[in-house]
Amino acid sequence: MTKPDELAVVTPFFQREPGILLRSVSSVLRQEQTTPIFLVIVDDGSPVSAANELATLDETSRKRIRLIAQKNSGPGAARNAALASLDDSVRYVAFLDSDDEWSDDHLTNALHALQVGHDVYFADHTQLGQAIGAFSRGGRIAPHEHPTIQGAIHLHSFQGDMLKQIVCGNIIGTSTVVFDRHRFPEIRFRPEFRNAGEDYLFWMDLARARARFAFSEKVEASYGRGVNVYSAAGWGTEEHLLRLINELKYRKRSLQAYELSPEAVGAANAVKKALRITIVRDLLYRLRRANPPPLTWLMDLIKTDPQFFLLAMPIVSQIAFGRRQ
Repeated sequence: MTKPDELAVVTPFFQREPGILLRSVSSVLRQEQTTPIFLVIVDDGSPVSAANELATLDETSRKRIRLIAQKNSGPGAARNAALASLDDSVRYVAFLDSDDEWSDDHLTNALHALQVGHDVYFADHTQLGQAIGAFSRGGRIAPHEHPTIQGAIHLHSFQGDMLKQIVCGNIIGTSTVVFDRHRFPEIRFRPEFRNAGEDYLFWMDLARARARFAFSEKVEASYGRGVNVYSAAGWGTEEHLLRLINELKYRKRSLQAYELSPEAVGAANAVKKALRITIVRDLLYRLRRANPPPLTWLMDLIKTDPQFFLLAMPIVSQIAFGRRQ
C-alpha cells in the first residue's frame, strides 16, 4: 500500500477563461482511491489567476494544493517546476492539464497497475468534441493483443516497441499518465518545445530507459477546451505556425536522439515531408494577406531545418501549378 504524500498530481495552468481550473481540480478531489494525494498547480503567468480560481474551495481542499507561480515559460517548464518541487517521499506523479477531467476511478486503476510492477500508466480518453475514445477512433492499439493485468481485466501490460508506437501513432494522452518517479528521477520535459512535442519526448525518454508501460482500455479522461488547445488554431495564426515548427523540431529530434525501427524512421520522415508542405502553405497564406511571420520565427525554422527553403521551392511550384489547373 502507498503511504501519505506518495502521489502528486501536476497541473500546468494558463487560461484566459475563469472556471476551467475548478472543473479539473474537482475531478481530482473526487478520486475513489483512499491514498492521500496532493496537487501541485503551476500558475505559468496565467491571465486568469490560479489563486483566485482556487479561493472558492473549502479549507480542507485548499490544504491539499501546493501553488507555484512563475513567469510564462510554457507547459513543459511548468511541469518541470512542479517535479523539482517534490520531496523524495513522493513516488508517483500524475499529470492533468488544467482544461481536462478524470473519471473517478482513474488513480485507483493507475495505482493498481503501478503497484504490480509497471512504471508508467496511461488510459483511453475522449478528445475535444468527441464522444468515442481515442483508442477506438485512432485504431492504433488493440487492447486484446496485450495481456491483462491480474485483478483488473480492463488493464493491460503494453507489449511491443513503445518508441515505434509513439512515432508511428502515439496513443498516450498526457492527462492520463501516471508514472513511478523513483524509477526515473532525472527525466524532464524539454521546455523549448512549447507548442508541440514536449510530452512525446518525455514518453520516449521513458521508453528508452526501458520503462514498463501499462494502460487501461477504459475512458478515464475527457479533454476540454482551453487556450492550450491548438487544434482549433487556423491558418495564419501564431499558434498554427509555431505548432508546425515545433512539430518539425520534434520529428527531427526523434530521428537524431533515439534508436528507431526502420518503420518508425520511415514514418518520421514522411511526417517531416508533410510538415514542410503545410508550413509552406501557411507562409503563402500569410504573404497573400500581408501578414508575414516575425523574422525570429523564420530564423528558428532555418535553424531547425537548414534545407527548408531549398526544399520549399519545388513545393511552391507544385502549389502554384496546382492552382493553375
